[in-house]
Amino acid sequence: MQEYDFLVLGGGIAGLTYALEVAQKGSVAILFKKGPHLSSTAWAQGGIATVSAQDDDFSLHIQDTLTAGAGLCNREIVELVVKEGPARIEELVRLGVKFDRESDGSGYHLHREGGHSRRRILHAADATGSEIQRALLSAALEHPRIKFLEGTSAIDIITSRKVSQKRTSNGSNGNRALGAYVLMPDGEIDRIIADKIFVATGGAGKVYLYTSNPDVATGDGIAMCYRAGARVANLEFFQFHPTCLFHPQARNFLITEAMRGEGARLCRVNGEEFMQRYHELKELAPRDVVARAIDNEMKTHGEEHVLLDISHRPAEFVKEHFPTIYERCLGYGFDITKGPIPVVPAAHYLCGGVVVDEWGRTGITDLYVGGETACTGLHGANRLASNSLLEGVVFGFRAAAHSLNTFQKHKQEIPVPIWDAGSAVDSDEQVVIAQSWEEIRRFMWNFVGIVRTNRRLERALHRSENIEQEIKDYYWNFKVTPDLLELRNLSLVANLVIRCALLRKESRGLHFNTDFPNLLEGEALDTVIAPGATELLAAMA
Repeated sequence: MQEYDFLVLGGGIAGLTYALEVAQKGSVAILFKKGPHLSSTAWAQGGIATVSAQDDDFSLHIQDTLTAGAGLCNREIVELVVKEGPARIEELVRLGVKFDRESDGSGYHLHREGGHSRRRILHAADATGSEIQRALLSAALEHPRIKFLEGTSAIDIITSRKVSQKRTSNGSNGNRALGAYVLMPDGEIDRIIADKIFVATGGAGKVYLYTSNPDVATGDGIAMCYRAGARVANLEFFQFHPTCLFHPQARNFLITEAMRGEGARLCRVNGEEFMQRYHELKELAPRDVVARAIDNEMKTHGEEHVLLDISHRPAEFVKEHFPTIYERCLGYGFDITKGPIPVVPAAHYLCGGVVVDEWGRTGITDLYVGGETACTGLHGANRLASNSLLEGVVFGFRAAAHSLNTFQKHKQEIPVPIWDAGSAVDSDEQVVIAQSWEEIRRFMWNFVGIVRTNRRLERALHRSENIEQEIKDYYWNFKVTPDLLELRNLSLVANLVIRCALLRKESRGLHFNTDFPNLLEGEALDTVIAPGATELLAAMA
């Protein structure tokens, strides 16, 4: 059994921010499922939104966020994140993040992306997330109280309710997080115990056949927290990035929205521009509008992709602002300075997640959640571009602040049993995992994609429930492996996404159901699912 003061699951912007803050008071372990550089943060191209320009202010950023969120944002959370943003940016700069500046040294160079009324996107060329990840990792690696545990897969959150009926030190018999069972690189399963647990494992894009996400984005944190007893909400709001490169070798390579912000145009394969028919802002419309427009054009005309063209801008401008995209596309045979590139929508960002309050707290004592794993209320029904990195750093900091304010070394009063493998044996049927993985991703893409119907959702639910049962049987009969753990989590998240989608009898933001094409009248409500309870549409509290 390993013991730390703080346990962090995931090492993106939220997890590393939290770790660096809480390391002021105690020992920290950060679990990386693969390597430290493989995270959704590291893949973020566009940038991080915050108010810094003279023609911008908090009220504009707040209103842009609320507008994109389609009536479902928590205004108090939006105001909190926007107003705390500049201080968090200053801290990132202090830690060594190098955002691009204007050539004359007058200030930061700012991009504008869809849904934003002003230029407010700080960036490091077109690899902003990678630059942020570099700086945070460097600071964490140098910290004497932070330990990296690479190649480790958390299996489940250990809670007091699961292991004992004994009351905690404050007299409560409520649920408290104690640590996690973890599959180590050598195949052994350890108990890692901590006073505070922060879950920031990223999103769940791999639940879909086509995604811009890294391979680690299998919804692990959402699934583990749900099994531990935490509520989840708004999982039907999956954002599809409008422009991922369409090429057989270009797995999950997205083309940043900032390219459209700098004038890139969308057109059909015959060169016909079409965004003017869908929104007055054309290419700068919110992502859900652009993704549905592309989806509709492809289906209407029977075409596999559309085209994105920035070749009308000066070649040096394009190479300077989008060097990563330029080089990657060149490797696939496309010169973006000379002609258009083929693009398609792909699953990109999950706006829902584990329900947390303004401090990142779940309903389980000492369990905090941040980043894409959390449903904070910031995004509502649709994320405003580049608000995700901002949310991650703000809530990583806030969860750390609350953890430090309430931190006290617990004497481990509740014995945590070792992992019991029972009669499980090594599997000789790995094909079962591969088949189930493929089936989940295909029915999610075909039945729970950009445009939905009740019939397709019900078919998806039926298939999901059958696969869920098969995976449960498999899980208890065979020893756990990283692939099995990911499949188990992916299957549960797929089921939760479908159930949330079936609850919403309207079309709002990222959720578009042709059986319910209009908004519900009255107060906008969240879809909330609590383990062991009836799912409902309700205002989160």
